[in-house]
Amino acid sequence: MPNFKNIIEELRWRNALKDFTTGADTELINGNITCYNGFDPTAKSLHIGNLIPILGLQRLQKYGHSPIVIIGGGTGMIGDPSGRSDERKLLSLEKIEENLQGIRSQLEKFLDFDSKKNPAKIINNAEWLKKINLIDFLRDTGKFFNINNMMSKDSVKNRLSRDEGISFTEFSYQLLQAYDFLYLFEEYNCTFQMGGSDQWGNIVAGVDLIRKVSSKNKAHGITYPLLTTSSGEKFGKSVDGAVTLDSEVTIPYKLFQYFFNSSDEEVLDYIKLFTDITQKDFEELTSVTIKEPFKREAQIYLAKEITFLVHGKKGLDDALRQTEGLNKGKWEVLKNTDYEDLYKNSDKSSNLSREKIDEGITIQQLTVDFDLCKSLGESKRLISQGGISINGNKILDPEKNITYGDLKADKVIIISKGKKTHKIITVD
Repeated sequence: MPNFKNIIEELRWRNALKDFTTGADTELINGNITCYNGFDPTAKSLHIGNLIPILGLQRLQKYGHSPIVIIGGGTGMIGDPSGRSDERKLLSLEKIEENLQGIRSQLEKFLDFDSKKNPAKIINNAEWLKKINLIDFLRDTGKFFNINNMMSKDSVKNRLSRDEGISFTEFSYQLLQAYDFLYLFEEYNCTFQMGGSDQWGNIVAGVDLIRKVSSKNKAHGITYPLLTTSSGEKFGKSVDGAVTLDSEVTIPYKLFQYFFNSSDEEVLDYIKLFTDITQKDFEELTSVTIKEPFKREAQIYLAKEITFLVHGKKGLDDALRQTEGLNKGKWEVLKNTDYEDLYKNSDKSSNLSREKIDEGITIQQLTVDFDLCKSLGESKRLISQGGISINGNKILDPEKNITYGDLKADKVIIISKGKKTHKIITVD
């Protein structure tokens, strides 16, 4: 059961509430409502930035509200200009359908679709958007939109300030999103739309449309904060790209490491936002973190909680074991499956052909070719000092050739420089 008086108190304490329409807080506190959040299928997996709205829906359901997830099979064919400096690449119908299925399976991990009281729903907006007659849409819906207001939205203004401008296709996106809200309002009595703060303009457009069309006047919108790291980097990005919720794209180990590497300035805020920690436990963890930051207890707590949330017990166990092996030097705990995971999530540019192994390539040369050392001289010196290892085994002979016997799971070699710098080399 929630340990807060109401959902608004919890969202505020977790810093998970940015903007809301007048009266939205009262509606959420005093009654049970139906709410929705939309996700366009621009990729086959959601990323960890999407966890904020997903957990928002999860928390609303916990307080008795009914969540709807809209997967934008229709709007995904158009492309949301919000937060974009350029035109989105239009996806094929086949790719959209593939992405839809991937996102649907992920969302089912977080929301209760079998609840007898307030089950969650997943709906594809292509169900109604594909049936729209253009003339009817312009007459019945377009007349409620003022061009001056549409052009004042940040997502449009930012694009108009650039030479390439914005296409009519993306300009019309806010009409479709507003129509989604109206449709859900009429068909499902859905009165709340949620989203990231970059969606505020689109959300307000939907609220205004409903209030113009309906006499009930009960539509509301709420936004969550958009996160960046302390360095200003977009949240959910790493040196290797986006950190996704798909274990085939971002293995649990990588997700664990992403949050484990949170800075001391970020970690406590992330714990509030991404976990169900109680206020009492948070105070205790904060105290420990301030007194003994070197123990990184907050980072460990966060990484464990998020990895378990997204990937379950097996995913967490795999991540912890791989962390023990790769980051703490306990290579003996690693299984072949761990090397296969690391292979799946490695940088495929770090590739060594089997032909190279057949021809003969030394450890010394390998460290230079894969940017662990700047020169053969540096490599030779480090090897003589015991500073280079393969799969946890120190190398003492710089002229030693890589052999197939050095491969793990018949496809991976991990070369380490010291204890913390690793290069995962894939062999194909």
